[in-house]
Amino acid sequence: MDPLAQYDTVIVGGGPAGLTAALALTRYRHRALVAESPAPPRNRASRGVHGMIGLEGATPAQVRARAWAELDGYGLAERRDVTVEDVTRAEGGGFHVSLGDGATAWSRTVLLTTGVIDVHPAGVEGFAECWGRTVIHCPFCLGWENAERTWGLVADDPEHAAMAAAGFGAWSADVIAIAAPGMARAAETRRTLRAAGSDLVEGEIVRLHHRDGDLHTVEMSDGTLVERQTLLWSPPQRQVPLVTRLTRSLGLALDDGFVAVGTDQQTSVPGLYAAGDLTTRWEQGAVNAAGAGATAADALHFAHGR
Repeated sequence: MDPLAQYDTVIVGGGPAGLTAALALTRYRHRALVAESPAPPRNRASRGVHGMIGLEGATPAQVRARAWAELDGYGLAERRDVTVEDVTRAEGGGFHVSLGDGATAWSRTVLLTTGVIDVHPAGVEGFAECWGRTVIHCPFCLGWENAERTWGLVADDPEHAAMAAAGFGAWSADVIAIAAPGMARAAETRRTLRAAGSDLVEGEIVRLHHRDGDLHTVEMSDGTLVERQTLLWSPPQRQVPLVTRLTRSLGLALDDGFVAVGTDQQTSVPGLYAAGDLTTRWEQGAVNAAGAGATAADALHFAHGR
């Protein structure tokens, strides 16, 4: 690649948001570079994408392969399996995008679709093996696959714990809350849950007993065993290193840890856009990300004055 190669837009990340944006921009006849990290994707544990019409159950790899077959048919989007190390303002406008292989590209605009990093709990044996199968972060994503099983909602506040009583009845008739010791209003929450046919178990989870990722028992630090087949557990999330750097170097604004964007997906930095999970905690998922990518592509097209 020419170290001074020029693009209309560099898209950082090749998931649903980035690839949807690439397709829309291609059809707008923009030249785009999609830089996708060679590291395993965040959704690598998923056995299928759900909720995307025409792609129900397809694996993340199959979705990417199909997307690139479609993009390659147009010939305007370039794919590079490389990390983006930095994004800086260029003299005269636009951005310089520094790639992990030492090359630099110039683009009029940049779209961040990096996703986020799930911070898995330290010291919980079996978590990684169950993650994305029977330890799920989103009932809308994997509730169907875990229906008619016994669930545990891992909670850190009483309002969240109280959702175990009625919030997930579409998938399970047996949902309890599991909270670390010391949660505020724990006794009150337990009474409320028990009155609704649920319960609250307090304890520090140290081990998930499973068979090839199929959970059957949760073990607490005091040795207590709780029979559960599915855990609804949403771990904390953090931004990828590039986004963190841009908050310092470009003044990229965050809102409660997520990239702040307007209705057009533009960030606080003019010409820098973001779409997908890095912008929201509660509307994550392939369909939502794809929709945000399409919105960003429309805005980018009109920003370019074409």
